[in-house]
Amino acid sequence: MSSSSSPEILRNRLLWEDSSESDNSSDYENRPIRAPRNFRMRFDHFTRWSDEEFRFVFLEQRFQDDIAPKTARNHAITAMQQILIVLRFCATGCMLQTVGDFAGIHKATASQIHQNISICQEHQKKLKEIKRNFYRIAKFPRVIGAIDCTHIKIISPGGANAENFRNRKGYFSLNVQVVGDANLYIRDIVARWPGSTHDQTIFNNSLLKARFENNEFGNSIMVGDSGYALRKYLITPMLDPTVNVEHVFNESQIRSRNPIERLFGVLKRRFPILSLGIRLSLDSAKLVIIACAVLHNIALSLNEPDPIDDPFVTADYGSNENAAGIDGPRENPRENNNLRHEFLLYFMNLLEENEA
Repeated sequence: MSSSSSPEILRNRLLWEDSSESDNSSDYENRPIRAPRNFRMRFDHFTRWSDEEFRFVFLEQRFQDDIAPKTARNHAITAMQQILIVLRFCATGCMLQTVGDFAGIHKATASQIHQNISICQEHQKKLKEIKRNFYRIAKFPRVIGAIDCTHIKIISPGGANAENFRNRKGYFSLNVQVVGDANLYIRDIVARWPGSTHDQTIFNNSLLKARFENNEFGNSIMVGDSGYALRKYLITPMLDPTVNVEHVFNESQIRSRNPIERLFGVLKRRFPILSLGIRLSLDSAKLVIIACAVLHNIALSLNEPDPIDDPFVTADYGSNENAAGIDGPRENPRENNNLRHEFLLYFMNLLEENEA
């Protein structure tokens, strides 16, 4: 019995093993083959262009410690390549896919780089120097900044509050508050308010207003348009000037705040993405705006020439929503005359000196 069954048991065992091996082989054959990792060719743009064609190489030294990869594994993207990707995106306003093709990376990687790079810089100058530069424009005294807002086009952020971002011109935007000096440096920026928000509301809720209210800037002032409420530290033009000195006051005030309009023009021509529109998430769009502001200041510090006019970049630089009487402040003639009284006396003395 045992001798006759042994060959049968052995045969069954071999058949079972063959079947098992066949099944395993079939599973192995049907298993999807992992595609080999494909690293795209990356041009070394930092050596490809001359110094005159590419002048932001020094940024790598400034931000190396913050953005450099901790390892060279997996073909890590260098700090210089990350900086170039951000500059390319802000300067062209193109899709992340295009930026990725330019740099030899996937668009998801390009998007991550924009979120990882946080560039912070603050230009500090003595207030006296800033006041002197403003004074040279139109002899308006004590000015340390011109304030205004500009709309940056974005895609709809979605959600229940999406319509809050649609401005009066019908497109989705962030209303960005900027304070600039006479040399077009950005001294303060707020880039978080929906496009339907009035400029005065943004200022009322800003840290800058609190600093002025706490007298951090002494007797220094800002100049703004008639959409802002007149304050002892924020001087606006007179709505209905009558006598000569009031016209002189208005002319000087308007010329002194002209740099903020020029600043918006230079900024949006330098970084067309701010004019053409940012096609990123809301949080990423805010980061792009701040990064462009910092890079703008860096360009000025390097004496970069102003960008040329581009017909494809909109000339609509200001918010143009500061019409007094439409969500804006109402004039109180008696209070406003008291706040402007010192400046009217000052300009009256200037007129008398010129006539003497």
